Amino acid sequence: MSAPLSISEPTGTPKGGVVVAQEAFGVNGHIVDICDRLAAEGWLAVAPHLFHRSGDPTFGYDDIAKVMPVMQKLQADEVLADVDDALAHLAGAGVPLTATGVVGFCMGGTVALHTATQRDIGAAVTFYGGGVTQGRFGFPAMVDAAAKLRCPWLGLFGDLDTGIPVDEVEALRAAAATSSHVTEIVRYPDAGHGFNCDVRASYHQPSAADAWARTLAWFDTSLQA
Repeated sequence: MSAPLSISEPTGTPKGGVVVAQEAFGVNGHIVDICDRLAAEGWLAVAPHLFHRSGDPTFGYDDIAKVMPVMQKLQADEVLADVDDALAHLAGAGVPLTATGVVGFCMGGTVALHTATQRDIGAAVTFYGGGVTQGRFGFPAMVDAAAKLRCPWLGLFGDLDTGIPVDEVEALRAAAATSSHVTEIVRYPDAGHGFNCDVRASYHQPSAADAWARTLAWFDTSLQA
């Protein structure tokens, strides 16, 4: 069962492609906006709907109780299959893996890192992905997987994120540094979880602006047609 895809196409020939891995709230307006913003920068952006086996729901940001049962049904092999569907779309559009990145937010940030350890993509960016010291969805803990990164990886975290303590972020920084690729973690002292999403109460505009600029620069530097 192939994953539905939300696709944003740039004007003219894409300079590459980016897979956008959703938050725990589904492929909602924020994720579509991320795709549109990437397309405006020249990237062909594709967001696989990771909840499609549960009816492809989206949730409000205050619906955590409804989110958890759906998120907990995710399985690593199925998630990677859905990412592969997005990669296949990009390949069909003529985008090579060397020019393909992945960026993920919240649970999608976790997916982005693990994709970068298991697929030969060109670059990856994680926004506040959890599961740093304890595996999720059947994936290993991020600190255990990071040494196997196959591409440059950027991690973006808020110091005020109560679900991802600073000491875990620093452990992830050390683990990623043992990989054979360029890695970087940026911490934002005034930001919490979800700081990049402008429809969440935790939105922190200065941190979001800096993180987005770094994301675009990371892809521009790392992805090669």
